[in-house]
Amino acid sequence: MAPKFRDVDQTTPLLHDCNNNNNNSINNGRLSNGTVVTGSTNSSATTIVHLTAGGDRKAGKPAAHGCDDALLPDPVAGRTLDHPTTNLDTLMHMLNGNLGTGILAMPDAFKNAGLYVGFFGTLAMGVICTHCMHLLVRCSHELCRRYGRPSLSYAEVGYCALDSGPRWAQPLAASFRRLINSFLLVMQLGLCCVYYLFVAVNVRELLDYLGCPVPVLTVLAYLLVPLAAMNMVRSLKLLTPTSLVASVLAIAGLAIAFLFLLQDLPHSGSVRPVSSWSTLPLYFGTVMYAFEGIGVVLPLENNMANPRDFIAWNGVLNTGMTIVVCLYSAVGFYGYLKYGEQAQGSVTLNLPNDALLAQIVRLLMAVAVLASYALQFYVPMTILVPAVTRHFRHRALAEYGLRLATVLLTFVLAAIIPNLGTFISLVGAVSTSTLALVFPPLIDLLTLWPARTERWRWTVLKDALIIAFGACGFFFGTAKSLATIFAGGPPDGGIH
Repeated sequence: MAPKFRDVDQTTPLLHDCNNNNNNSINNGRLSNGTVVTGSTNSSATTIVHLTAGGDRKAGKPAAHGCDDALLPDPVAGRTLDHPTTNLDTLMHMLNGNLGTGILAMPDAFKNAGLYVGFFGTLAMGVICTHCMHLLVRCSHELCRRYGRPSLSYAEVGYCALDSGPRWAQPLAASFRRLINSFLLVMQLGLCCVYYLFVAVNVRELLDYLGCPVPVLTVLAYLLVPLAAMNMVRSLKLLTPTSLVASVLAIAGLAIAFLFLLQDLPHSGSVRPVSSWSTLPLYFGTVMYAFEGIGVVLPLENNMANPRDFIAWNGVLNTGMTIVVCLYSAVGFYGYLKYGEQAQGSVTLNLPNDALLAQIVRLLMAVAVLASYALQFYVPMTILVPAVTRHFRHRALAEYGLRLATVLLTFVLAAIIPNLGTFISLVGAVSTSTLALVFPPLIDLLTLWPARTERWRWTVLKDALIIAFGACGFFFGTAKSLATIFAGGPPDGGIH
């Protein structure tokens, strides 16, 4: 069964419209003779795909995902970017998008799983999450070929996969797109709230050390101005310097933190190798929160000058995720071994308050997370800006107003979060597990549906296992996190 050439619903603009993509795409415009024109009106990459009288593409030998590469355009060839990012830029964004507050919560995650379950579980979940990121990007490339698009957002990938999948599921395509966008908004705004709160808590600790004690709410209010100014930046390319600064400061802060973690380490027998089953859902939620980069994968790939380098075996994605998973495992292992059951929602809160180096770590990590806020803020803006500004005459002014209002929203939410560690677990269980583990393999199955090959059964088995794993984590992790929040949470996890 050849994939359909059906026009994608245009009610929600594509993400590449906010990613400096200047294409005036014809988007599967159909001529009177049944020919489909795909590509761009202002570039030489326009491709004519001839259809049969019945409207379907002439049957040929299907490519890896069921399409004939000789007839369908390369999705990369149709991209025209004002500010493309280099491989190094993208790697910095990749590290910046993952080395946030999640890595500092890894000792708390290991406390809920045990030393060895936490270590090997983190490695396994890192491999699975990286595989799901590859699935998402590869499906995006395939669906770009089918629909003649230069790039697609996460939600549009889901829409197109369902739209070209089983006929009974096609009417659900628009609802699936809205569902993905909803989860993306919850995840990214949740990340922004945690980032905001993390910076405020660590700045408060630093001010206490300097003899100027202030409440967290006051620090949150002071941070409004720099955060609002930073989030007026609309171009991902212009955020590269902040990502570079954030990555350097985060690595420097972690390096100094290891000086504390590796001093006077107790024997591994002093901590539990395996924790109780009742706290494993909290571990899952925290680790899934830490792998928070799924929301920025497609925006980063869509903005690259050389997108093929993103998913190569030695490309940006594998390189970045290898660094990230190794750092997560090391911080979790040594942080839990050092502090045991006293590990808090952020390892910086365990560092001695009277040590100058500890205050330097807090300062470096606070500035790094502050700089990372803008990258996490970028994703919800690509969803909200087109949907909101189309109702206003002065769209640029409306966009800046929306950005300011969203920063204020994260301020309000950060001010009412009762427990940093448990809220991190809740965000990870609700949104990150779904976006990182459930939707990518589901999209893969739907994308492969038109041309099921001999390996179809193995693909179904593999994707179904990943979906089941993510769904279990979603239900049990969410239930446990909510129960902990409503019960008041553990006493060592509070932030106020």
